[in-house]
Order: sequence, then structure tokens, then C-alpha cells
Amino acid sequence: MTYLLIGLHVVVCFALIIIVLLQMGKGAEVGASFGAGGSQTIFGAAGGASFMGKVTAGAAVIFMLTSLALAYFYGSPASKTIMPASVNTPAAPADGGFAGKTATPAEPAAPVTAPAEKKK
Repeated sequence: MTYLLIGLHVVVCFALIIIVLLQMGKGAEVGASFGAGGSQTIFGAAGGASFMGKVTAGAAVIFMLTSLALAYFYGSPASKTIMPASVNTPAAPADGGFAGKTATPAEPAAPVTAPAEKKK
């Protein structure tokens, strides 16, 4: 079921990309930005919904529904996880190096005093 849903989701993703790229831009002229031209039509300056607009809306709805369904299926507690139940700590390296270890501070050395100067 999820493989079918993933396949449908990928197909709709590519279809949505292609559909959006095939559409022509609206209002490319300078006069259209100020309301000249088709502003007196029944549907306003944008006009009615074209076939490509309806196909885009349909693909967007299918994309959203498949996204929600995939999120539901993979977000449920019954889904498998790749994380183990417990994490084992790695063993100390055989060469005695510092790989994976945290540095511990060394013992403080005894203070060194300078030799006293001889008086003449």
C-alpha cells in the first residue's frame, strides 16, 4: 500500500512540476498591471479558470492528499524504526590511543622552586 502511495506521490510531483512550467505568465504587459485591458470582464482581470489552471489545482490537491497519507502511515507507532533499542558504547582502542575517549586532567605536579642565590 505504501509503495503504491509513494509511486503515486512521485508521479504527481513530476506532473505538477511539468504542468506549472507549461503555463504562460499572466499580466506580462505594463498596462495589465494597472488594470487596463481585461479588467471589465465578468471574472475580473484574471479571467475564468483555464484548463491548465484546473489541472494544476487537481494535481496540487492530489499532492497534498498523498503527502498527508504518507505522513500518517510513516508517523504511526506501528512503523519500523532504524534506531536500535539500546546503544552500545565502543570498547577502548587496543593501541591505547585517545580515540573515543575524553581527556582527563593529569595530576598537578609539585611546585618547583628556584635555587636560592648565594650571598657573598
